[in-house]
Amino acid sequence: MTAVMLLVLSLAFMAVSANQLKIPPHEEVARMARFVVNQCDWASMATISSHEPVKGQPFSNTFSFSDGLLGNGTGIPYMYLTHMEISVQDLQVNPQASLSVSLAQTHFCKHKGYDPQSPLCAHIILSGSVQEVNGTEVEFARKVLFSRHPEMIDWPVDHNWFFAKMAISQVWVLDYFGGVKVVSPEDYYKATPF
Repeated sequence: MTAVMLLVLSLAFMAVSANQLKIPPHEEVARMARFVVNQCDWASMATISSHEPVKGQPFSNTFSFSDGLLGNGTGIPYMYLTHMEISVQDLQVNPQASLSVSLAQTHFCKHKGYDPQSPLCAHIILSGSVQEVNGTEVEFARKVLFSRHPEMIDWPVDHNWFFAKMAISQVWVLDYFGGVKVVSPEDYYKATPF
């Protein structure tokens, strides 16, 4: 197969994927938040730095996450972390963080011609604290993370990986013109994204 044919097939797949991604109406704010979190695979997490020379300043880093299987998420962002990671070291000092998640990482915004900063390219900011999970929740976190991020299975065991989640205290949604909308955690978890 030639490179041109591969490019054509890739573009066709992207167009089909973008068309199949049916986002909720922007009026259904909590549902939109749950939808974006379920459709995305990574987030930018901001912590308060515990490292010089930026100690006390916001510090952002990229993390893979999963809230469950595509189309069947819990709304809870689970992550696979190691204490070797600098942002995780920040969380040990102050567990407060925020996660920014955007549909820009899907084909939807590109297909529609929306810039990642456009409010029409829905993005969500979750605020709360990052907590290590334990008990039966560990197996659930392992299942949902490894199903969407299979490379994690083979990450070096000597890094002492552990599963964590964000305990959400506030949800901010920007998915249309007119400014950010705030959703309570209760309304967020009650919403059905599909």
